[in-house]
Amino acid sequence: MSIILHCFGESGNSYKAALTLELSNLTWKPEKVDFFKGATRTSGFKSLNLMGEAPVMVDGEVILTQSGAIQQYASDKSGKLSGLTKDKYEILRWMFFDNHKMSSQAGNTRFMMNFLPEKHRNKEVIHFMQGRLSAAYDILNNALEDKDWLVGTSITIADVANCGYLFYPEPFGFERKKWVNIDRWLSNIEQTPGWKHPYDLMPGNPSDRL
Repeated sequence: MSIILHCFGESGNSYKAALTLELSNLTWKPEKVDFFKGATRTSGFKSLNLMGEAPVMVDGEVILTQSGAIQQYASDKSGKLSGLTKDKYEILRWMFFDNHKMSSQAGNTRFMMNFLPEKHRNKEVIHFMQGRLSAAYDILNNALEDKDWLVGTSITIADVANCGYLFYPEPFGFERKKWVNIDRWLSNIEQTPGWKHPYDLMPGNPSDRL
């Protein structure tokens, strides 16, 4: 039986879960959530996730929400992307860093700049968020000095979590070439067997709504 991931291509949090499933070599398939037409606000979807958010993973009787939990589940089930036993808490530390410093701010900033109607875009808020993100990029860039991966000697869910929004083409204050260590690290991820761009891995693309 395939794992079902309720997701959509524009969602960086969905991408983290989808890419983890893909790199774990688990059998899975994406189920498109039409977020921009209000799908996550329906009673049917909220029966899967009362928070009304994507992604949601369904593996038989196991239903999980929150990308980090889905990543950990896929890693535990497959035995991949988990690093060495001694690295468990360092990986967890970077997962929490992503959740608080990277994805939460990148997701909101990218949404405000690209998907929110222009009349509702607050330039001061966007500028503030980009400043916060710049500080987070600096931390990530410095952590990758002379390292191929965030933790250990191979890709882990810590890397997949922190790259979640950084492959998207829409502007939100991230210029890849500006952070040379991040740029090199993203190239390492792109060269990992099984890697796919978010718009190739999941259904849903801004061009669908043009």
